[in-house]
Amino acid sequence: MASVKQVQVTFDCAEPERVARFWCEVLGYVVPTPPEGFATWDDFDRSLPPERQGAAFACGDPAGVGPRLFFQRVPEGKVVKNRVHLCVRVGTGLVGDERLATLEAECARLVALGAVHERTMYADGHDESCIVMQDIEGNEFCLD
Repeated sequence: MASVKQVQVTFDCAEPERVARFWCEVLGYVVPTPPEGFATWDDFDRSLPPERQGAAFACGDPAGVGPRLFFQRVPEGKVVKNRVHLCVRVGTGLVGDERLATLEAECARLVALGAVHERTMYADGHDESCIVMQDIEGNEFCLD
């Protein structure tokens, strides 16, 4: 039997800290404390060679349950649809109008943070409603 491993989700992006802080707001995640010897992450960043400054940032679940999110700068922009995406589970256990209202309220909160509402997929008798969105750099995710 294989042992359970921890999972980190890594995002390629242009502005790692900006995207990380967006996801902190979405998920209630926090930025970890800076490495020993540094008062802030900015202090740590300035200690790096110029080509590594701003190249990465991370955040995590303050309860230690959810996966760590890691954001790394890449030179190319996003070109096609994600092959893997996050589903932000805000409507778990809800159905019908109550579920849709909860999803729409969270969608409005995230749009105010810079997310984009791509489309709403309404309940069809088989699947419940969900909302497809994009983060501040165009990465797709769902409110489920």
